[in-house]
Amino acid sequence: MAELEPRNFLKPCLLLLLREHDDHGYGLVGRLRPLHDGDGDAAGVYRALRGLERGGLVRSEWHASAVGPARRTYHLTAAGRDHLDGQARHLVDVHAALQEFLERYAGPAHGSSANGSSANGNGEVSRAHLPAGGRPAVPEQRRSGLR
Repeated sequence: MAELEPRNFLKPCLLLLLREHDDHGYGLVGRLRPLHDGDGDAAGVYRALRGLERGGLVRSEWHASAVGPARRTYHLTAAGRDHLDGQARHLVDVHAALQEFLERYAGPAHGSSANGSSANGNGEVSRAHLPAGGRPAVPEQRRSGLR
């Protein structure tokens, strides 16, 4: 699972975006936001793109622009597509493991009542450890740590 730890999720996201269509770095930064909480780290995106290119997973070309400076456009290679396919298969396994964890986390715990609610010191049943809907909240600092 180390390859897809949150800090390593940027590269598969970039490969996916390039599978959708070729793009330049700044365009990828904008399109990345719904997939990856990188806080608009353009420098990190460009570093990742250079690493992907060194690994033969993407290639780039310079294109002149009539309205500004030339831009480097990135393209997914066949090796990049194969790598992305492998990453997606691995993510399916990770998703299943995370789903199992979250279901067990939300379910009855050791020392809990039969309905999965924990009894507090007064004998009252409370599920205060879970938000509405029975799903654990992802702390803000953890979400922003996904890179």
